[in-house]
Amino acid sequence: MKFKITSCILVLLATCTMHAQTKTIDQKVALLLKQMTLEEKMGQLNQYSGKEEATGPITIDTNKETEIKSGILGSMLNVIGATHTKQYQELALQSRLKIPLLFGLDVIHGFKTTFPIPLAEAASWDLEAIQLSARIAATEMAASGIHWTFAPMVDVSRDPRWGRVMEGAGEDTYLASKIAYARVKGFQGTHLGDLNSVMACVKHFAAYGAVVGGREYNSVDISNRSLWEVYLPPFKAAVDAGAATFMNAFNDINGIPSTANKQLQRSILKGKWGFKGFVVSDWGSIGEMVTHGYCKDGKEAALAAITAGNDIDMESNSYRNNLAQLVKEKKISIALIDEAVSRVLRKKFELGLFDDPFRYSDEERQEKAHNNPEHTKAARSIASKSIVLLKNEKQRLPLSKNLKTIALIGPMVKPKRANNGFWAVNLKEVDSTYIVSQWDGFQNKVGKNTQLLYAKGCDFEGDSKAGFDEAIATANQAEVVVLSIGERWNMSGEAKSRSNIHLPGIQEELVKAILATGKPTVILVNAGRPLVFNWTADHALAILYTWWLGSEAGNAIADVIFGDYNPSAKLPMSFPRDEGQIPIYYNHFNTGRPPQNDTQKNYVSGYIDLDNSPKFPFGYGLSYTTFEYSNLKLSQNIMKQNESIQVSVAITNTGKVFGEEIVQVYVSDRVASLIRPILELKDFQKTGLNPGETKTLLFSINKEKLSFYNDKLEYIAEPGMFDLKIGASASDIRLQDHFELLN
Repeated sequence: MKFKITSCILVLLATCTMHAQTKTIDQKVALLLKQMTLEEKMGQLNQYSGKEEATGPITIDTNKETEIKSGILGSMLNVIGATHTKQYQELALQSRLKIPLLFGLDVIHGFKTTFPIPLAEAASWDLEAIQLSARIAATEMAASGIHWTFAPMVDVSRDPRWGRVMEGAGEDTYLASKIAYARVKGFQGTHLGDLNSVMACVKHFAAYGAVVGGREYNSVDISNRSLWEVYLPPFKAAVDAGAATFMNAFNDINGIPSTANKQLQRSILKGKWGFKGFVVSDWGSIGEMVTHGYCKDGKEAALAAITAGNDIDMESNSYRNNLAQLVKEKKISIALIDEAVSRVLRKKFELGLFDDPFRYSDEERQEKAHNNPEHTKAARSIASKSIVLLKNEKQRLPLSKNLKTIALIGPMVKPKRANNGFWAVNLKEVDSTYIVSQWDGFQNKVGKNTQLLYAKGCDFEGDSKAGFDEAIATANQAEVVVLSIGERWNMSGEAKSRSNIHLPGIQEELVKAILATGKPTVILVNAGRPLVFNWTADHALAILYTWWLGSEAGNAIADVIFGDYNPSAKLPMSFPRDEGQIPIYYNHFNTGRPPQNDTQKNYVSGYIDLDNSPKFPFGYGLSYTTFEYSNLKLSQNIMKQNESIQVSVAITNTGKVFGEEIVQVYVSDRVASLIRPILELKDFQKTGLNPGETKTLLFSINKEKLSFYNDKLEYIAEPGMFDLKIGASASDIRLQDHFELLN
């Protein structure tokens, strides 16, 4: 069957293109376009979900199978597995021109093998590891018939109330740009069309992370300077990495919905940046412009979106119902339709779908990809690298493997699915037994001479203390307590904005009760965002921020707790003391009356009832060892515009165990034509050191790293004095020097 269908396609293309195999993809696209009716062209710009349990409200009621066979549906999302994608693809090959379907899916941090949520991976500051996790996800999903992932999300986000901070890389533009590049490279591999490669879809274009109040789907109101300097660079990095597709955002920017924003999509993305891929709307966002009050009906919304450069309509049916009439009324040209369709067809050719529509739907290859032990090893390693040691007084960690009794207490100890977080792919053919719970991880780690005790204590939410007595009794029987608390798996993610980001329910009351026993206690905080847990932070001696770490969570946590992996992660977002500080981020502007310290309250920019500083700052994270920074050297202290300064710094492991340190390089511009941030991350390196070992790290500062957008949106580096600061976090600067940039 597969051979016959494929042969039909090859015969068709040979007839249509006169030996198409010798022609370029652009020529193939042009010749195919000539044979397509307007309705068939509209179909390529039309996308439906393949299941009722979807990632948004179903906005259509249609017979998908009939439309596929009629050639008026070009792509689908939420169709999972080699068998199911093959079934839909067979329907597409019954259409007149036999144009294959594209299958897309939200694969945010792993397919069958689940990795830490992206915000947790960002905490690793390990670009190779981040790229590897995307590479493995691509391998697994490509073998399951998926061509296209709606990831990475590259929105800079400074408001932890927004549930989708879990999908991104945090608050810093430089770090987010590096991670965006790595993720795109990971998903797409060395060549689009390889059987272990999928198309990346960079989202949400643009500035979705700046929604007012941290509220999902809300408006964004920012200056053009902030847009260009803070929010656009990660998207540009993704284009530089070769991203195949983009997704626009639900939000408006300064009154214009992103879906209809011509400046974003045509002037910047497809114009200035030279993006050759296609743009897909977010779920229903074209039709939602009517609700925005920007368009009066679906027809006007379709006109606004296609004119602005939005190529595919995901789930709103606006294009299918209105494009033909808009062409007939000469409100849009057929050339505009062709331009969008050609972008979609080009990717289908690049993926090799015209040669073999089923090349990604291979049950045997799917089985091998889903059960590759190397993927499991990588998931465990990356999860370990993502755990942040927030506190370790009296060297409570790591725990000894010779303990006789350990009490594991809390609502997160035994659940499996919870470790995968909100965006885990629902694979019906795979149950949750492959996920390693925290209980399982400890069982795998300790020997026969160690007894593990368990008590749930309380739920994630609610006010019932019915389990407190059991938890206290269990703690009293143990030498050490590990208390695992945090958010329920679906409390962070899309449409999961929270006004109160304190530790949910009565979990902090449980912490108080367990600490009152006097038993040595280690706190694990599991979440998809920065949480507020001030009492715990002040009173617990050992705290690990374990996020949601994926299918190898339990093993990775045990590796860190027992010292088989020395934690090295650093926070990619500032942790606030209270919601009243939000948005909070390290690289803010200075004021004319900055506080000199947290005790200064009056007549300075601050709060009379709260410190300005975060509870835990950007870039912060401890280790089981200590590091000394020394011998900072600059190759020169005066730099011309066409030159660069070479920076060297010595890092020494002054502790007793091997450890990795993430060395951060910041720059401050003393005086500029526009106020500049007090500090800006410009480089970083992760280095591993044995006890007593010293390494010299090299960095380079050039004009690019000193440039910014002026009031005319010109990207320039102004002459003047700059401070160079090197440290272990934005609030822990160990060494500094200065240099001058000449005109």
